[in-house]
Amino acid sequence: MRHRSLLILTSTLSVGALTLTACGSRGDDSSSSDSKSTTVVIGVDAPLSGANSATGLGILGGAKLAVEDANKNKTVSGVTFKIKELDDKAQPATGQQNATTLVADEDVLGVVGPLNSGVAQSMQQVFNSANLVEISPSNTNPALTQGANWATGKKVRPYKTYFRTATTDALQGAFAADYAYNTIKKTKVFVVDDKQTYGAGLAAIFKDKFVALGGKAVGTDHVNAGDTDFSTLVTKIKNSGADLLYYGGQYDESSLITKQLKAAGSKIPLFGGDGMYSDTYITNGGAATAGDYVTSVGVPVTTLPAAQDFITAYKASGLKGDYQTYGGYSYDATTAIIKAVGEVVKDGKIPSDARAQITAAVQKTDFDGIAGHVSFDEFGDTTNKQLTVYEVKDGKWAAVKSGTYTG
Repeated sequence: MRHRSLLILTSTLSVGALTLTACGSRGDDSSSSDSKSTTVVIGVDAPLSGANSATGLGILGGAKLAVEDANKNKTVSGVTFKIKELDDKAQPATGQQNATTLVADEDVLGVVGPLNSGVAQSMQQVFNSANLVEISPSNTNPALTQGANWATGKKVRPYKTYFRTATTDALQGAFAADYAYNTIKKTKVFVVDDKQTYGAGLAAIFKDKFVALGGKAVGTDHVNAGDTDFSTLVTKIKNSGADLLYYGGQYDESSLITKQLKAAGSKIPLFGGDGMYSDTYITNGGAATAGDYVTSVGVPVTTLPAAQDFITAYKASGLKGDYQTYGGYSYDATTAIIKAVGEVVKDGKIPSDARAQITAAVQKTDFDGIAGHVSFDEFGDTTNKQLTVYEVKDGKWAAVKSGTYTG
């Protein structure tokens, strides 16, 4: 991996109304390194307010840093990149509206996001119909790339324009179950999910693997996104005799569940997926989060030499959000689009079929990113299958195991 020099952001990027050239535009932005360069816009869709916004803002921040770096280094001759950010509020309907907005903007030649798998489901067909490439740094539901029947072995890629730099829950759920049963020796699990595409899918995969290993699922239940009172659920968990609670969903609800569970006298840990891997989980849950676990994609970004400039720049820039969850993967997803633009746009001249050509170029992606090697298989899935288990120790997430799951 190689270090990248990063320009610290000092202001929010904006998209100007400029004279159009094919699918791009000509601009005289004084902040640009080339006042006559063609403007190419990269859309970013994520929850930027409300639920899940800490990780959503981290996705936006990673994309902004990648664009700033590309402009500073003149990565693509004759091109200035800009970000168009849209807030989906973690709502599928809003995500679909945002996808339509991005498709309608002919300057947009690629999209990074969204955060949530359920939102991605609502956006995929919109982007595919316009040949507009989309790379998510965080979606993990297997069906997004491998089709609804992926679990039966009948994998069919639904949309050629969709890619992701995060590995799937087929691996993450099994990796977590193996750690729970074989490493921390839990035998009885109570499984809860938030009824959403990501959470329900991940919880089901964990439960099936945990039981296959020899464990027992002593209870299951569901909550709604946005719930705050979990007293009835807490009673069910305590009465079940479980020695582990597994939660499929985001940090907003899980931080309250663990807090209320511990307040009721239970000492069992809560285990979840990458949707919980945020400092906000610990902040919201307080001391009750001690000893809780999550899995997340990749290895800790703080341990990667190539990511040190990124971390320094992110901290210094004043960007909001949790960069450690998906910020590095967002930076790499954005970079993949930038590199693909470089393959298609020569000397600022954008061909009429640029979107389709860029999608094809992304499929051939092959470079060392700040969060690991970046390339995609025939389904659009990342070839980087690394995963990490984290435990809350002394008020912080501490990596306790990294590896891949091949069982």
